[in-house]
Amino acid sequence: MKNSKILVVLAVAFLIVALPSVAVSQDKATAQEVVAKVKEAASALSKTGDLAQFNQKQGPWVWKDTYIFVEDCDKNVMAAHPLKPELVGQDSLSIKDTRGKSVLPEGWCAAAKKPSGVWIEYWWAKPGETEGSRKLTYLLSAKGTSYVVAAGIYDDKASIAELSKLSNKK
Repeated sequence: MKNSKILVVLAVAFLIVALPSVAVSQDKATAQEVVAKVKEAASALSKTGDLAQFNQKQGPWVWKDTYIFVEDCDKNVMAAHPLKPELVGQDSLSIKDTRGKSVLPEGWCAAAKKPSGVWIEYWWAKPGETEGSRKLTYLLSAKGTSYVVAAGIYDDKASIAELSKLSNKK
């Protein structure tokens, strides 16, 4: 009887420790989701030109631990950001990651205009956090506009090469 009570206590303790990490992992966006959402957002922006939808914190372009943001290649500014409205209107090349480096590399706009888009890497704080984490962001041009649509994943292991293969698929 005493052994079964100990087992029950151990099982409950295990569940208390394990369940939150399972729930957290389910709340992480996948690279596949990011590619699909960015393509969907680029298509929507191409059709409507409506930036307001990408500034909504509670809108369809914010999910799990990521969100769509929009850059304007003609003006070279952040055009929309649902979680950091203070970035809207800022010079894109002046936006620094948590390590002090420019988030967007030289040539990012031209690379995003390729049919497969482009993946970039930088360090950014996850929503609700202050410390930077490795973020891999997919950028794709919205056809017929000066806008580039982007979203990313926080991942310590994925490589740009493997993510590029994923975004090259039709």
